[in-house]
Amino acid sequence: MKLSFYPGCSLEGLASDYALSIHAVFQALEIDLLEIDDWSCCGSTAAHSLDQFMSVALPARNLSAAEKMGCDIVTPCAMCFNRLRYSQAMIQKGLFDGPWDMTGEIKVHDMTRFLANPARITAIRQRISTPLKDLKVVCYYGCQMVRPPKITGFTDYENPLTLDRIAEAMGAVVIDWSYKSTCCGASIGIARKDIQESLTKRLLIKARQAGAEAILVSCPLCQSNLDMFQKDSHEFFLPVFYFTELMRLAFDKHLSPRFFRKHIADPVPLLRRKGFC
Repeated sequence: MKLSFYPGCSLEGLASDYALSIHAVFQALEIDLLEIDDWSCCGSTAAHSLDQFMSVALPARNLSAAEKMGCDIVTPCAMCFNRLRYSQAMIQKGLFDGPWDMTGEIKVHDMTRFLANPARITAIRQRISTPLKDLKVVCYYGCQMVRPPKITGFTDYENPLTLDRIAEAMGAVVIDWSYKSTCCGASIGIARKDIQESLTKRLLIKARQAGAEAILVSCPLCQSNLDMFQKDSHEFFLPVFYFTELMRLAFDKHLSPRFFRKHIADPVPLLRRKGFC
């Protein structure tokens, strides 16, 4: 199976560890990710805050390139997914005439929902060599992947389950909690660090109160906010994993602890206690 792959800007730097784990996981599942040639930024926060036309045009350029490849598109970043789906919807409705040729017919997949398909959940279970038994996690989706539902297609936006299903397939103990899709503060920390820290701290408190040993995420910004908050805090210690990192760990019996060296809340002691590395 082949998919066009839109990595987004974060995977080129801040979330390069996410990128490595994604490629390893998809290779193990025998799914070819074909990176979109000459892809460009989706515009993210800046474009849709300042210029409505550019908020459609920037993602449309990447959608057009994916259509020329003849493959559906998958993206790991919640905001990139949101902006690609928004642009596609606006052009399909005829509300904008973008400068790029596109029909809007290809499917745009959020990576968690793509992998949570029943057939791929079966494939994940069959590929497990190190079940993550007794690892207690909460799954955190953030707000951009699931909302607004008319754009994202998530009907269970108050209680999404795609990450939960993937984590359960890996053998982890998934703890239900009420903060799955509550905002972490996103990029508001640039202007109002106090607001962002307040929102992030609440999530860490609630995750720990729920009994979690780690948080599972799919969004680079969510991971960054939750992880970096712990840099100067002795109050918290809760590793924040990209879900594909744990998939790679479950697939590979010999994954080196060095793979997690970019994490601020070092997950290696927890993984060693569990016998996973």
